Amino acid sequence: MKLSSLIKSTLVSTALLASSFAFAANIEVNANDNDLAIKGYDTVSYFTEGTPTKGSDKYTAAYNGAVYHFASADNRDLFKEDPAKYAPQYGGFCAFGVALNQKFDTDPTAWHIKGDKLYLNLNKDVQKKWLTDVPGYLKQSQGNWTTIKGLTTAQIEEIND
Repeated sequence: MKLSSLIKSTLVSTALLASSFAFAANIEVNANDNDLAIKGYDTVSYFTEGTPTKGSDKYTAAYNGAVYHFASADNRDLFKEDPAKYAPQYGGFCAFGVALNQKFDTDPTAWHIKGDKLYLNLNKDVQKKWLTDVPGYLKQSQGNWTTIKGLTTAQIEEIND
């Protein structure tokens, strides 16, 4: 192999590796220490049953570095067909918190579907506030998420000061 070919191959490999790391860094999911998303609730059940249902570790799927549990194989398979359709918005962080330029954990029983998208809130009290102006808070959240996505709490505090 010529030296120029080896150098080109090395550069291409390095560029591909760097771009994959950059892509992965842009994906963020609110998950526990075991990478479990939405505290083990079945994200498909919000859409199909109209209620949050606890999933099972018998039916799992990985998406964006997190593990999702499902109540049935059918729900798992629906998720695998189109995970972006079923995954909660803002990586599963509190939608109202994102509107406030913050990242808060969520209570999977404090939820709302708007425009075929699942939004979670910190708790039911926060959800009540969220529901007073969902379109307005969504507009704020969508703008803020591009800024705070991938940042730590300390970095967000610096921005907010």
